Amino acid sequence: MDEATVADWLERYVNAWRSYDPEEIAALFTTDAVYRYHPWDEEANAVHGRDAIVVNWLEEPDEPGSWVAEYRPWAVDGDRAVALGTSRYLATDEAPEATFHNVFLLRFDDDGRCSEFTDVYMQRPA
Repeated sequence: MDEATVADWLERYVNAWRSYDPEEIAALFTTDAVYRYHPWDEEANAVHGRDAIVVNWLEEPDEPGSWVAEYRPWAVDGDRAVALGTSRYLATDEAPEATFHNVFLLRFDDDGRCSEFTDVYMQRPA
């Protein structure tokens, strides 16, 4: 992996999130990928396998146009990468705007698909 390949993967990640197209989501991950929403997620709390990741993404989709996200590679070393960015959820009648600072811990296979994804995030204080 190199910085350009990771940047491309991150762009496809945001596009897949925006579209919720199952094929776009699936194309990001290996068949045996592990997806952790939190660094403390034990094996039982992680999502295991590409098919399960697709199903998980589709369970509670964000409303179109309700968020803006931007991520960039910070470090790439062999098959591992760290990405930084923000996920901003726009204000609604029910909730104020919320911005999350994200760090993604990533591992890729030889085809550029993610085999391990861990999100480490903090919400910016209001």
